[in-house]
Amino acid sequence: MKLIIGLGNPGEKYKYTRHNFGFLALDFLAKKFGFSEFKYEKKINGKITSGVNSSEKIFLLKPETFMNLSGLSVVAAMKFYKISVQDILVIYDDIDINFGEIKFREKGNSGGHNGIKSIISELGTNNFFRIKLGINSEKRFLENLKNEDKHKIPTEKFVLQNFSAEEKTQIPTILEQIIKKI
Repeated sequence: MKLIIGLGNPGEKYKYTRHNFGFLALDFLAKKFGFSEFKYEKKINGKITSGVNSSEKIFLLKPETFMNLSGLSVVAAMKFYKISVQDILVIYDDIDINFGEIKFREKGNSGGHNGIKSIISELGTNNFFRIKLGINSEKRFLENLKNEDKHKIPTEKFVLQNFSAEEKTQIPTILEQIIKKI
């Protein structure tokens, strides 16, 4: 059994924000694998779906705890479904990577990402698989370059911005690449 977790914030107002790239990835995977719709499970405080791919049971989890408490939902799901830390994969946004780039890591620190901080804290280890989806944009980089430090777009505001119309058209192509990583 495997548990794939996508990080994001619940609610329609966050649906297409950069910070919800993990949720978008899980929606894409569920559709691609032919899994049923996500259903809320109170005992794990998350939306979950499951199915079989290549003869292995796979659960897809979208924590409903908001980003900063993602670890609570992840640990609850792992305990309920009896899944070990070696069998989880977390998919999330990374502001230090350019939009369109994907990085795979087997372990590491949080890199300042609050969802990953929460998971590391709750698991008591940073030794789990991750796929990082780049969300930084050239536009943000150029705006920050021309402005003084005090006028830079703060990270917490940038990650809660919606993807641009152009970026939204590129998302399916980017998400298609994560299937190869998985």
